[in-house]
Amino acid sequence: MRLYFTSFLIFCLLIIAFIFGSQNEQLLTLNYLVARTEITVAAAVSLFTGLGFILGLLVTLLWRLIRKSKKVLANKNSVEG
Repeated sequence: MRLYFTSFLIFCLLIIAFIFGSQNEQLLTLNYLVARTEITVAAAVSLFTGLGFILGLLVTLLWRLIRKSKKVLANKNSVEG
């Protein structure tokens, strides 16, 4: 139940971010190391919100994987010792 509530809350926050971003049609210049791009503020908000969400998921999954592997290793060592 907690997972559904959290997923729903995150989904609502993403929708609100996209709605606020879509209301602004001003152009924004992004300077990369080798290139320059002009995109709307709405596209920039969508892009960076999505990237932040994906990076957050990856970090969380990596953290859980490391934590689970430490528990398995600890259980294996306690059985052997």
